[in-house]
Amino acid sequence: MTEASVSAAPARPTTGLRATLSHARYVISDNPVTAISFGLFALFLLAAIFGPLVVPYDPLSSDTASALKPPSARHWFGTDQLGRDIFSRVIVATRLDMTIAITSVALVFLLGGVAGIAAGFFGGWTDRIVGRIADTIMAFPLFVLAMGIVAALGNTVTNIVIATAIINFPLYARIASAEASIRREAGYVMAARLTGNSDIRIALTTILPNILPIMVVQMSLTMGYAILNAAGLSFIGLGVRPPTPEWGIMVAEGAGSIISGEWWIALFPGLALMLAVFCFNLIGDGLRDIVDPQRRT
Repeated sequence: MTEASVSAAPARPTTGLRATLSHARYVISDNPVTAISFGLFALFLLAAIFGPLVVPYDPLSSDTASALKPPSARHWFGTDQLGRDIFSRVIVATRLDMTIAITSVALVFLLGGVAGIAAGFFGGWTDRIVGRIADTIMAFPLFVLAMGIVAALGNTVTNIVIATAIINFPLYARIASAEASIRREAGYVMAARLTGNSDIRIALTTILPNILPIMVVQMSLTMGYAILNAAGLSFIGLGVRPPTPEWGIMVAEGAGSIISGEWWIALFPGLALMLAVFCFNLIGDGLRDIVDPQRRT
């Protein structure tokens, strides 16, 4: 057999996790804005995981002799009214704010996503019940409703997570319901039903994976809103209790000092809050391009 008669075997397309990682690498490298957003997200994750271990000062330790010091080589972000290092407090607060955002979004995805899929796929009384619950929640101004929930249950981190999940429930339920109702008569659903799969199995293994790209984008946007909601509750005194480091509390503590010239107390926590929301808003487009099979080349 001559070398010319040997034809090269066609390369098999990469599938599964390897294909997803390869496509993610392509999306991130091809779009600088997506790369920046994922870089910021990685930075916030590192700060949340390792920040409390590497900060130069104890975020709760006060030093009145160093109170209201402007940014310097010793205190990069300056100090507050009690002499606490603002840089250390901003870094340590990242863990709490990221925890609130991730847990609240995971909870609302579990509750709202599953309820919406059930409403759209099964219809009937399930759709009516989920729709009435969503309508009842949306009848209130959402931030005011969050204030009422936290005020009634107590201003703890757990209750802030619950309140944030409740006010976002209608959004997830309606998106999941609309997408499930469109897909319940699709050909692949009919094929799954003909092979003997139960309706619950079809909803969880066929409908859910197909609406996941849309839900993932919404989750990234909701994480930014969850951080804003937690910071807003803390700003008005219904969030995390002082002296726990949290961006909203720190902005509230520094707001009254801006007039007297101590601008750094509120500026740096506010910048961290802005960058976190900015990051999650931008990361949604990148996640959509990564997880949506129709966008793969």
